[in-house]
Amino acid sequence: MTKHMTRKQLNSRVVDEIDRNLRQAFDDMAQQPVPDRFTDLLAQLKAAEDKKNSGGQQDA
Repeated sequence: MTKHMTRKQLNSRVVDEIDRNLRQAFDDMAQQPVPDRFTDLLAQLKAAEDKKNSGGQQDA
């Protein structure tokens, strides 16, 4: 058996390394807090939905 990797083995290792790096990047990003502007927007949308569901519909 030789110490040289086949092209398929090399490609597999490259793909595995890319997968690991992408997972790490997305995991890091997922740990970041949600920006205030998004939580504010979600609160506004929830308030509008609650108002609509309680019968207080207004024309847009």
